[in-house]
Amino acid sequence: MHPAVTESADARTAPADPAVADRGRDRRLVAGIATTVGSRAVGAVVPLLLLPLAQRYLGVELFGLWQAVTALTAMAAFADLGLGNGLMTKLADAHARGDTVRARRYVSTAYLTLAGAAVVACAALWIGAFAVPWAAVFNLPGAELVPTARAMTLVCLTVFILNVPISLVVRVQYGIQQVARANSWQLAGSLLCLPLTLVAVAFDAGPVPLVAAAVSGPLLGNLVNSLWLYARRMPELAPSLRYVEASAARALLRLGGMFLLLTAVLTVATNTDPLIVAQTHGLAEVAVFAVAARLFAQLGLLMSMMTTALWPAYGEALAHGRVDWVRRLTGRMTLVAAVAVGLPTVVVALVGGEPLAALMGMAHPPDRWLLAGLGAWWMVLAMASPRFMVQNAAGVVHPQLVGWTAYLVLAVPLKVWGAGALGMAAVPWLGAAVGLVTVVPAALLGSRQVVTRARSAAHGQRVTA
Repeated sequence: MHPAVTESADARTAPADPAVADRGRDRRLVAGIATTVGSRAVGAVVPLLLLPLAQRYLGVELFGLWQAVTALTAMAAFADLGLGNGLMTKLADAHARGDTVRARRYVSTAYLTLAGAAVVACAALWIGAFAVPWAAVFNLPGAELVPTARAMTLVCLTVFILNVPISLVVRVQYGIQQVARANSWQLAGSLLCLPLTLVAVAFDAGPVPLVAAAVSGPLLGNLVNSLWLYARRMPELAPSLRYVEASAARALLRLGGMFLLLTAVLTVATNTDPLIVAQTHGLAEVAVFAVAARLFAQLGLLMSMMTTALWPAYGEALAHGRVDWVRRLTGRMTLVAAVAVGLPTVVVALVGGEPLAALMGMAHPPDRWLLAGLGAWWMVLAMASPRFMVQNAAGVVHPQLVGWTAYLVLAVPLKVWGAGALGMAAVPWLGAAVGLVTVVPAALLGSRQVVTRARSAAHGQRVTA
């Protein structure tokens, strides 16, 4: 047996004693979450070093332009067609049942589908880039910035699109509960951005090459990770044309289509803030907002990585009927996620934005109300995230789609009004308020639906036995 199969074999078979399976699942989760915390603690240093360097090199306007482009790039996250999330759900179930052949079919089909989509998307991007009114999109102060805005957008989006199929390796590692390894490789990719950016600055490469260097690290990290996993560690899961199957494609596209809709709504709803600030306050204020938002995004990413580790674990537990374990862990992780976001928020809000402004060389610090509002927004997501993972593990997407669609419809116009009437500090506060009445109820009701169905299914199996 291959060594990579041995290390997680307990994740694929249900021991006679369910408590033994629960303890094994707990150990894997603790290891995954511990590496998540460690990798984010180290990885958080990179933006703190990278952003001041980039701002000094680019200047306020070009730096603000880069942050606005980054927001546009983030809103293209639906480019994976939802297949990444669909693959993780399907792979977790196949892995829990020990079905390696079915797992490889899903992996191979997902890679082929996304590779083809990436080629088409890159072609469309480069053909259509010269027809986009970039000055209006980013509220540019002068026409001389249009070529730079276009080039930055092309670079960021091209790197992002190429990374879509290559980053499936992370979904595969999460699906087979190798969360710690996935986190380590993602950390390596993030750290790689720093030396690449330093080289670009040292050679005075210019704004566009600097941005290219700053965003290429994750792509390179995922590429090396893929070679390591499929060529050396787990060749039995390596994508192959022989394992591409129409039925696997239909299953992935059916579930992935729902995740696609959800991701499209979610990314637009949560990444419009810099564009709203750009339209209402200009690029200079975008730089202030973006730096504060990036600081809290590190907490959000930590929380997201912690709770995403629950996804395959929930899938295995639900496959084996361990509903009580799912409910117990969901409550605990909601508390952990809230504390992980809440405590740093209190500290940052009390200290204020002066240290951040000094570090970044900003003309004026972010407002305390802005910092507290960003923390409040991430607290709302911390409350909902573990319960969304329960729904994802079961392939239940509809409640999330309803909740986030309601959020998008209500929050965006409210933020536009609030940014103009109350200032940009109102933007995250209004988002948090709307999230409490749209996103949180969707998380609670959807997870309750999954648990109820799983409990009924487990009871039916016991009666049949």
